[in-house]
Amino acid sequence: MSDIDNVFRHKAERRATQDGVFSADEVGLANRNHGALLETLKLDITPTGAHYLLTHFDVPLLEADSHILRFHGAFSKPYSLDMAQIRALPPVTMPVTLECAGNGRTQMSPRSFSMPWTYEAVGTSEWTGTPLRPLIERAGPLPEAIEVSFTAADFGFDKGHAHAFGRSLTLQQLADLDVLLVYEMNGQPLLPQHGAPLRLIVPGWYGMASVKWLTDVEALTSPYQGFQQVGTYRFRQTPDEPGHPVTTIRVKSLMVPPGVPDWVSRKRFVTPGVVPVQGRAWSGAGVPVERVEVGIDDYWHDADLGAQVGPYAWRAWRFDWQATAGAHVLRCRATDANGAVQPLDPVWDLAGFANNVVHRVEVFVGDYPEL
Repeated sequence: MSDIDNVFRHKAERRATQDGVFSADEVGLANRNHGALLETLKLDITPTGAHYLLTHFDVPLLEADSHILRFHGAFSKPYSLDMAQIRALPPVTMPVTLECAGNGRTQMSPRSFSMPWTYEAVGTSEWTGTPLRPLIERAGPLPEAIEVSFTAADFGFDKGHAHAFGRSLTLQQLADLDVLLVYEMNGQPLLPQHGAPLRLIVPGWYGMASVKWLTDVEALTSPYQGFQQVGTYRFRQTPDEPGHPVTTIRVKSLMVPPGVPDWVSRKRFVTPGVVPVQGRAWSGAGVPVERVEVGIDDYWHDADLGAQVGPYAWRAWRFDWQATAGAHVLRCRATDANGAVQPLDPVWDLAGFANNVVHRVEVFVGDYPEL
């Protein structure tokens, strides 16, 4: 029983990691969760089955017909809604790019022991629901209320802490953000793994804020102390510091890996000539991307920008590369309207959060060997 006690009754520290070597536990996390297929970056909207997925605990299998959302706590007019009432509210469909806060963790050294994301924890869906702000106003936060917590049905342990997944936003953040209460994804009811029957979407923020399997909305008179708010999703350099919260998405771009892959390494092979290099770029808080550069070895070139899918969604880009024989390294680098630029090297963080280092792909150019 000592191992069980250590995991569930004590604050078990994460294991030390080795670059390029992943433990059985990390492989297990990767088997339960999945990233997007980078080839689907050609599409404005990520197919539902290819959208990245991160689930902390078990997927709750909730019945939509009996699901209730409660507004309670420091509200003057608390109330509850069932799914029929929520669906009867004014609907909004909004394309939103979601990215996991841990995306890029494996590229940091030393890296954190956690879900081993590289580039693929991102996707853009058309989310349908109703704006949350009017529902908060209808409940009437009391004068002493300062923030609102959002609690989910999924429950488990993390570092010895038993808790339901939960997050909070301040009243000012709720006034500033276009938060949606969502029940459809790409025109279909939410799938169980994506939060059915009801979830939040917080456009422009990393995915941890978009709570799935939502059950409770509670107005608070003191800061929320849930583990997923104060125990993690904070930028820290050392384990003992409080750090500061992870919020808006950093500017980033990814490319569709050109050519064809090697099965294991995913290195690419193309033939000489014009090779289209394309991808998507995005930034947080509704800030548009204004420039994307493509690096061919040590030289940078401006890409052509396509239309933006929506104020909170990614933007297409393309560059035609005159590929010459040999080994090459391709990179892409985005700049947003605030002047933020993707870094060439990772900005280190203890937990590996918000790594927006440039995407790097090795490409070999030559003639196909005879088959």
